Amino acid sequence: MTTEYQDVARRLEAILLVVEEPQSLVALATAVSAPVAAVRQAIEALVADYDGLAGGPRRGFELREVGGGWRLYVRAEHDDLVSEFVNTQAPSRLSQAALETLAVIAYKQPVTRGQVAAIRAVNVDSVVRTLLGRGLITEEFADPETGAIHYGTTDALLVNLGINSLDELPPISPLLPDVSDDDSLDEALGR
Repeated sequence: MTTEYQDVARRLEAILLVVEEPQSLVALATAVSAPVAAVRQAIEALVADYDGLAGGPRRGFELREVGGGWRLYVRAEHDDLVSEFVNTQAPSRLSQAALETLAVIAYKQPVTRGQVAAIRAVNVDSVVRTLLGRGLITEEFADPETGAIHYGTTDALLVNLGINSLDELPPISPLLPDVSDDDSLDEALGR
């Protein structure tokens, strides 16, 4: 591989380490500011390198084309090892935004992403992806008319909270301001 392609390969590796979804050759070429042909050649060289076909060792990861795009994956023979490692790591703390979103889902489920966003008055797309990835919420069903996905909590949330059911969640009404008429509701909401 020439120096030009080695430079493209290094830049591709940097991008491929951080992508969450497979990336097309065109998207990768754009990301590394290189022609598609150079990216294709660099991808082929990286695949051969990672597979041990270029004289080096076979790596514990591979570069795979999936769904019309390229992404790094753990080799199948290491799935159990990686799964065990990930599951034994100390869980990281949830952000304030994730906690708020999780509370809305726990109390209002099943609830759509749009409903959660309306309650929190912010975009919750990335937070919902995080909660899904951590297994604290799940996709319950899709609305047949709108296609909106309704989310609910999982047993993993109950385990993390140390409770047996959502019925054990504290009542939320004592935490809200007393709003007996429209004026006090407006005042409580800062209007």
